[in-house]
Amino acid sequence: MSLYESFFILGFEWAQIKFIENKGMAFGIQLGGDIGKVFLSSFRLLAVALLIYFMTRLDEEKVSRFLFLCFALVLAGAIGNIIDSLFYGLIFSESSVHGTVAEMFPQGGGYAGFMHGKVVDMFYFPMINTYWPDWFPILGGSPLEFFSPIFNVADSAISIGIFLMILFHGKFFQDPEHYIKKNKISVERE
Repeated sequence: MSLYESFFILGFEWAQIKFIENKGMAFGIQLGGDIGKVFLSSFRLLAVALLIYFMTRLDEEKVSRFLFLCFALVLAGAIGNIIDSLFYGLIFSESSVHGTVAEMFPQGGGYAGFMHGKVVDMFYFPMINTYWPDWFPILGGSPLEFFSPIFNVADSAISIGIFLMILFHGKFFQDPEHYIKKNKISVERE
């Protein structure tokens, strides 16, 4: 697909596959230039290393398997996005809006060096595409699109994992040591 090309999923206008390349973090937020991209990639690698260490500790402490699964979703999503940002630019040529489709393993190499690649996003669900009512303060008459972010499977895994952690394990974040001790006691009784 060329950049920004899209098609409907099962014929539904509100469910689309739309090819974009995200240069930065979630929602396209970017840090300044090449140095910012290297910093972001390095931060992602450090965060994954810390998450793996933390999950190892959680496993040793025998916390809830569901909580461990939530962390595993976040880890898997983070690794997926890291793989894209580290290697995508090395493997593919540049995509463009003008119908140019990226070529895999082009002669002369990809469009970017190691740690400078973009992350591919593709799921787009614009369920509501209308305008704010004219009477609505400040936004009246401007476009309203509900669910405009374009995301990928890795982003979904991260979001679902964090959402489930907050929903079902809010106490874990308030006092992790107490939660782990409490959970360990209940496991020993079983």
